[in-house]
Amino acid sequence: MEVVAREPLRTLRDLKGKRVAVWGLDSVPYLFLAAMVTHVGLDPASDVQWVVLPPDTHVEPFIEGKIDILIVFSPQAQELRAQKIGHVVVAMATDRPWSQYYCCMVEGNREFVRQHPVATKRTLRALLKAADLCASEPETAARLLVDKGRTSKYEYALQTIQELPYRAWRDFDPEDSLRFYALRFHEAKMIKSSPEKLIAQGTDWHFLRELKRELKG
Repeated sequence: MEVVAREPLRTLRDLKGKRVAVWGLDSVPYLFLAAMVTHVGLDPASDVQWVVLPPDTHVEPFIEGKIDILIVFSPQAQELRAQKIGHVVVAMATDRPWSQYYCCMVEGNREFVRQHPVATKRTLRALLKAADLCASEPETAARLLVDKGRTSKYEYALQTIQELPYRAWRDFDPEDSLRFYALRFHEAKMIKSSPEKLIAQGTDWHFLRELKRELKG
């Protein structure tokens, strides 16, 4: 995810009073950016003007100056750079502290995981091996995305895959990531539970620990 702004905005603190396009106040872009602005001392409820627009309709209002901030993913991020529209304020893949934590995790139905541990582990193994494939053979992964119709532009897919730290699953600590984001969401008043409660009641890392030992490399 990248946060793209109009001039003269340069930092997250510059978002105070500005208009930010999201496709819903329960959407992933809203949740992430609300956590980000809270981290720099802003109140997402009062300091930011959230403009709810349907997905894939944000660029034109941004160009026309009707909104100040875009939240984009690949391939839209590359398309905006190619057209020299706006500039990146935050890129989650490269900018600290966001780049130091998992942005995504695997979630499973509690009863399914308990009743089907073998299937759960097989699924997680497949996801992690796919991440390793993206790291070792980005060209193959990009071609698969195009062939499967997930994107039409091979060069944008390849650039995105090469920029993402796919091997970081071996090094990052998922508990640290959950704690970090839980604190951000708690500060933004989006959740009531403490990080400790979420970790104690809602996580199970033993599958990942086993696979880290098994999938060495």
